[in-house]
Amino acid sequence: MSQTYEFYAARASEAAAEAKKATLDNVRERALRSEATWLGLAKQARAVAKRREKIESEKAAEREAAAAS
Repeated sequence: MSQTYEFYAARASEAAAEAKKATLDNVRERALRSEATWLGLAKQARAVAKRREKIESEKAAEREAAAAS
């Protein structure tokens, strides 16, 4: 995976830990919202990385086909 995904996933874990230890409801809710946001960003980063890999793979196949002909 990408470093961006790993960064976002780590921030989500930190927010989850903060929510778990929070004693105030508003702090817990803020941390849970933060976790959800970081998880969304991580999911998006993973999807972008997969699309990028697919495009690179397709381009490599096109180059190989062009070189073979």
